[in-house]
Amino acid sequence: MKKIIALLLLALTITLSCERDDICSGETPTTPRLIIDFLDLSTITLENPKNVTKFRAETVDDMRVLDDYNIKTIDQVILPLKTNDTVTKFRFYKDYAISDNDTPDDTSDDFITGNPDIITIEYATENVYVSRACGYKSIFKNITITVEDDGDNWVQVIQPVNDNQTIENEDNPHFNIFH
Repeated sequence: MKKIIALLLLALTITLSCERDDICSGETPTTPRLIIDFLDLSTITLENPKNVTKFRAETVDDMRVLDDYNIKTIDQVILPLKTNDTVTKFRFYKDYAISDNDTPDDTSDDFITGNPDIITIEYATENVYVSRACGYKSIFKNITITVEDDGDNWVQVIQPVNDNQTIENEDNPHFNIFH
């Protein structure tokens, strides 16, 4: 009888001391990305999205192409920002294409056509505790976006949706680019 009571107490202790699994749910908001809408410069209104044809986005530091933005026609781009830095740079191409040198084995003479603009995004980061399972997420504050003047910019006007733009979620666009 004493053995049965001891086993029941042990089983009860183990059952009550267990916690639910610490798994971060897919619905839990994590570090948000920057959302930019492309709009028509000729109307300067928020109701007229304008597609960017043959759009390509790549990081300037390592020339990594963003998977979802390699020669696509789009009117919005969603960009990841560096959480361990205060500046992220992207190269946005309009009408991107690679011209072949007509030699199958030699790619050294291939050249890129299109209009690249270098976009610099500056910001401050703040880490916010989400939960034990999810850890921390970064939010971005005081964001500014500038375009490097190359004499042939297709990006004409960059406008934040709010003053002192902060990125805390991915519910709405954060900036508008008129072209």
